[in-house]
Amino acid sequence: MTARRPLVVDEELVRTLARLLDETGLTEIEAQSGEARIRIARAPATQVMAAPAAAAAPVAPAAAPAVAIAVSPADDPGAVKSPMVGTVYLAPQPNAAPFVQPGDRVSAGQTLMIVEAMKVMNPITAPRAGAVRVVLVEDGAPVEFGQPLIVLD
Repeated sequence: MTARRPLVVDEELVRTLARLLDETGLTEIEAQSGEARIRIARAPATQVMAAPAAAAAPVAPAAAPAVAIAVSPADDPGAVKSPMVGTVYLAPQPNAAPFVQPGDRVSAGQTLMIVEAMKVMNPITAPRAGAVRVVLVEDGAPVEFGQPLIVLD
């Protein structure tokens, strides 16, 4: 049986990656060297959830970078992921109401948002009917292929 090595966290690397998140506006960044891997993620502002009244633990601000320990939205079975790299738009045009908001009921095929790639506006549609639990991206933000955009219940 092999002994487990204690987890050693390179605090300077964490701080550097967190600064990169701030400077670039990205929501997460990952670095890997050999078998060592670290992912730093910022919880989107639209994902703020109220804590139960009985909870006594302090809650960190949603915009503060943190090492992701909890299950990521990418692993949620209701996550709708970006099929391409581009820029996401939550509304059909500037200053218009968004296609959907948390709590809205959607039907299969309904447009949830648009991802612009190479000057082409690509509608991102609901794969099934459900309710919008959370929108994980901000209007005008860059998105990566496979990045979770929205979570449906």
